[in-house]
Formats: sequence, C-alpha cells, structure tokens
Amino acid sequence: MRRLTAALCAIVLLTTGAQAQTIKDFLAAAMQKWTAPFEPFQLIGNIYYVGTGGIAVYVIKTSQGLILMDTAMPQSTGMIKDNIAKLGFKVSNIKLILNSHAHLDHTGGFAEIKKETGAQLVAGERDKPLLEGGYYPGDEKNQDLAFPAVKVDRTVKEGDKVTLGDVTLSAHATPGHSPGCTSWEMSVKDGDQNREVLFFCSGTVALNRLVGQPTYPGIVDDYRATYAKAKAMKIDVLLGPHPEVYGMQAKRAEMKDGVPNPFVKPGELATYIAGLSDDFDKQLAKQTAALDKK
Repeated sequence: MRRLTAALCAIVLLTTGAQAQTIKDFLAAAMQKWTAPFEPFQLIGNIYYVGTGGIAVYVIKTSQGLILMDTAMPQSTGMIKDNIAKLGFKVSNIKLILNSHAHLDHTGGFAEIKKETGAQLVAGERDKPLLEGGYYPGDEKNQDLAFPAVKVDRTVKEGDKVTLGDVTLSAHATPGHSPGCTSWEMSVKDGDQNREVLFFCSGTVALNRLVGQPTYPGIVDDYRATYAKAKAMKIDVLLGPHPEVYGMQAKRAEMKDGVPNPFVKPGELATYIAGLSDDFDKQLAKQTAALDKK
C-alpha cells in the first residue's frame, strides 16, 4: 500500500500536461492487479470477499437479502457477479449497495448492478455529486478517472445506521481520501465471540492535491480529523478497499479449520492509521515544497 501511495503522490506533483498521460500509464499498469481474478471466500461470520486480487469487494449476508460493499473497475463487474454466484448467492438478492468512496476503482459496477437488481445505493452525503456525475473531485473533466454515473438513493453522515434484516451497519464520516469517504462498522459472530468489524474507507493521499488548489476545500483538516477518529476506534477486524490495507491474501492463506480466524487482529487499525498519518505529513511537506518552488 505504501508503494501504491508513493506512486500516486508522485503523479500529483508532476506538471499538468504530463500528469494526464502519467495517470493513464499508471492505471494501465495497475489494471493488471486490479482486474486479476481471486477466488471468493467466507471472510468472517456473514461477511464474504468477492473482489479481485487488487480491489476489495464484499458481500454481507442478511436475513432479508444481500448487502454489497463497493464494486471494482467497470470491466470487472462480470467477475464480481460470478464470484457472488460461486458462493451460492444470487446477484438478484442484492438489496442494498454501500459505497466507501466515489473513486472509479470502487464504483465501476454500481450502475450495472443497480439496474440489474433494483438495489438501493447508499453513500456519504458529500460524495453524492461525484457518484451522480461520475467524476473525480477537483478533476471533473479527466476522462481517465471517470466512471459510470449512478443515482444515489440515500446519503449518510456520521452515526447514521443502515439496516437490512438482521444486520445493521453504522456509518462513520472519514473524509480526506474523498469528501464523503465513509467507513462502515458492524458486529459479526465469530464462534461464540462478537467481533467489531470496520470497513475502513481509505486514508491515503493518492491523487489528491493538499495545497495550492486543493482537491477540495478543507481537505487537510479532514484527513487529520479522520486519523484522530479512526485511531480511537476499538476494532477487532480491519477491512479496507484494497487487499494490501489489511494483508488479505496472507491472512487468507492462514485460514484453517480449528484455528483462530487470522482476520481478527485487535490493534491493527491503530497501527495502520499511525502509518497513514506519518505518510500524510511527508506528502504534505513534499507538495508544499513543490509549490514553493513555482
């Protein structure tokens, strides 16, 4: 994840003319991993991984249907639907779609799946215009970062709850990576234990401009508030929008009958956030120095 973040941040500091081509080149390279097949599996309790080798997508089973958490690139939508079917679920049973943040690598299949299932899309209120416009904030005309626009049926803010059947998720506003970046928390049964799970939205700088003409007003304060909020959360299972966030593939390889679930790792979130915060300070300093040289 650190390598990905560094690569993306380097892109931001390039001149505008070179930036578009560099973004295109980066996406072409990243696509190999982002669209790589990965066998779906039961992650913990009623949470299932149905994403690719480089982009995390989740299905949550409830007593009244399925909740889909994010999608992947548009060209991976068929793969995501196949993964859902491999687990014995029906795509038509998706009743709710939740979004972490409005970037093309997590929204690409929303329009297609929503049209096919009639599911309701729920997202952070500040990401609604991005989702319905199909663009990256602060770079609205960049077609390399565009995605199929989709109607948002409900918006959420801090503390709002979303319920389907016997499952309730709490929304946490964790802006920075996107204006309406939303992390979702829920409880699951792990044997005879209750575990708190957090689908962390993201906290990397990525393509965002922090200084000069920032990606959106107040972005620096948003990042810092998000780090403080997340660091204080008591979470047993950290999940995220990309497998690298929580070492998904290594933990998946460790899963065996009769042994503790390797995804249960209290304290992992605080450690991860500390690294993100340090990296943010470095990227802010780099962008500030680059701006001062102009």
